[in-house]
Amino acid sequence: MASRVLIAQFMHETNTFSKLATTLEDYRRQRLVEGPAIVPNFTGTRNELGGFIDAAQTHGWEPVWGVAANTIPSGPLTREAWEHIRDLILDAARGGRDGKGPVDAVCLSLHGAMVSETEDDAEGALLESVRGVVGPDVPVVATLDLHANATGRMARHANALVSYRTYPHVDGYERAVQAAQLVEDALQGWKRPRCLLVQPAMLKGADHGRTTQPGIMRDLLARAEAFEKQPGLHVVSIQVGFTWSDIPWAGPSIAVSHEPGAEAAAQQAAEALIAEMWARRNEFSSSYRSIEEAVAAVRRGGDRPLVLAEGTDNPGGGGYNDAPNLLRALLEAGVPNVAVGTIYDPGTVRQALKAGVGARIEVALGGHTDPSLGAPVRTTAEVRHLSDGNFRNDGPMNAGVQVALGATAVLRLGDSLDVVTTSTRMHTIDLQVFLSQGIDPLARNVLVVKSSQHFRAAFGPVAREVMLVDAGGLCSTDASRFTYAKLRRPIWPLDPVEDPLAG
Repeated sequence: MASRVLIAQFMHETNTFSKLATTLEDYRRQRLVEGPAIVPNFTGTRNELGGFIDAAQTHGWEPVWGVAANTIPSGPLTREAWEHIRDLILDAARGGRDGKGPVDAVCLSLHGAMVSETEDDAEGALLESVRGVVGPDVPVVATLDLHANATGRMARHANALVSYRTYPHVDGYERAVQAAQLVEDALQGWKRPRCLLVQPAMLKGADHGRTTQPGIMRDLLARAEAFEKQPGLHVVSIQVGFTWSDIPWAGPSIAVSHEPGAEAAAQQAAEALIAEMWARRNEFSSSYRSIEEAVAAVRRGGDRPLVLAEGTDNPGGGGYNDAPNLLRALLEAGVPNVAVGTIYDPGTVRQALKAGVGARIEVALGGHTDPSLGAPVRTTAEVRHLSDGNFRNDGPMNAGVQVALGATAVLRLGDSLDVVTTSTRMHTIDLQVFLSQGIDPLARNVLVVKSSQHFRAAFGPVAREVMLVDAGGLCSTDASRFTYAKLRRPIWPLDPVEDPLAG
């Protein structure tokens, strides 16, 4: 008889310093797909759900489809959003969605840095609830983002935590296939995995997980893969943590899935990786430049686009996606042939829709969410293009996945500065952000993207140069700018720390 395996996704990267609550409507607007509708939406995609769909076919499982829920990072989930989506998963785990009874295993696609109004460790609470439904002997695995704030509670209630090994995250599919294989091995009685988690007194580490160049994260991953070859060890996952979260567990961790009796080897592997992370804690491969430096770089020119990445306003980390300071500087400097993707400003989009393509309108663009981070850009704009904002990613990251920017307007400021203005916050990871709006990114002198790292997968190969710009925003890399009330202390780099594993 085929094994009944629950497959579900519940993802959010929560920036607790954001003033924007994450609502159920946010999920409905971006991704909230229930039951068997998951299959046509994600078959053939290169993310975790695509991987689980293929694995179910490979292993001959009978899939029990829960929910696929994901939305852009922002503040804590409302109680309504958290409980509604959690309960869809629990209902499926009980067999209530298809009426065929309990499941034999569970495969979850999680982020690992979700916070709700009622749960600081939301994924830990979810896994605990799932375990309470399915019992102690049913295999439960979860894929995690590399930037998960993983917890001991997650590890206690999962047989394995399987994290991405790339940043930009282009291996969600492979990690799901890996997690599913471990589930199949457990179902066949070939393995009996359980999970160990070790977390040091560090808020950040491993160069924030960057893998686009040689460095500490690649070295740590190579060691993790070597440890996985040891008898009794199955999966060694490195989470570098999510800094912008005021919870006790924010920061790096190591999760090791292992056989009974191999806990000592798992502990040794985790501590060895943490020791290297600690010894190389000051290694960084990127630095942020000022707006003035960015404008100076623009003037040098070239035959391919200069990509300016506004990492501190990255909506992929909870940024508001409407910081206007770099846009203002480029406009005032008269920089030609610029495309900005994107500025979140639904009010200005409505204004453009009413006026129509070709109209000239007076706008106050960006800077509405928190004017202390920069006042709106007030100027005249020409409406160049209008759309519903829907497209599919070309990849490499999340290839084939549907994206919804909401109603979208391309506004031309000055002679040749075009701004993709959206009704939904979304980080810029794919060339289709421009192509779908009638803009050829390769023909531009300058591309401004709201992203800190993910953009590199698609934009790095076409750029003449990439520059990270600190133009003001909620995702500053300087942790001392934030006030933490719940974070465990002492913790590096906020406090003096001698031994990261002491206590």
